[in-house]
Amino acid sequence: MKNTANHSPKFRGRQLKTRIRDILTSMDMEQALGELYQIPARQVINPLFSFLYQGDDQLRWAAITAMGRVVAKLADQDREAARVILRRLMWNLNDESGGIGWGSAEAMGEILACHEGLAQEYASILISYAREDGNYLEYEMLQRGLLWGIARLARVRPHLILDAVSHLMPWLASSDAAVRGMAAHTMGLLNAQKARRHLELLTEDDATFRTWEDNRLVTRQVSEMAKRALNSLSS
Repeated sequence: MKNTANHSPKFRGRQLKTRIRDILTSMDMEQALGELYQIPARQVINPLFSFLYQGDDQLRWAAITAMGRVVAKLADQDREAARVILRRLMWNLNDESGGIGWGSAEAMGEILACHEGLAQEYASILISYAREDGNYLEYEMLQRGLLWGIARLARVRPHLILDAVSHLMPWLASSDAAVRGMAAHTMGLLNAQKARRHLELLTEDDATFRTWEDNRLVTRQVSEMAKRALNSLSS
């Protein structure tokens, strides 16, 4: 008889959280995802949510990446269950939630990048957090995550947010280097010709920031991101 109980029945509660933490911290991302796929998605989600609030950047970003893949997989089986998770992330970004919303915008961006159907439903909501006439995020640390999430979506599904360029351009003048850098990156991904002059100004901006790129933490300069974007506009 086929054994279908190799993984999830062995772990419950704190044990499961510890197991998922071990998976995310001891394996490369693709190996970790292979292990997580052996556990029912609904059991994986709560531990991943808890890791969004961790001070360990490597774990937090690994959890964001994993959440995108796991929720996309869940959406193929139960779209409404995936919507519930997105609504939970949205609630975390709501002032009324009483929390700060660490990692929520990044996780939204990652989920939408991983699943076309969810992206079609929720891309405009993600963009609304960058709009002064929308659900504008005031807190700088959340803005960093938001611009990363938007860039992540723009990298995979630019067609869904092309009309958001005018709302995203003001972020090129942010006081925060990570926000400026990711906004510049997004302009390149969206082929935003109208941002060319602003990007040229940022080629002299040598401020640095840390970001998650290709499943690893890297340090980038704003000028580097602006030059990349300009190269994209020229190609």
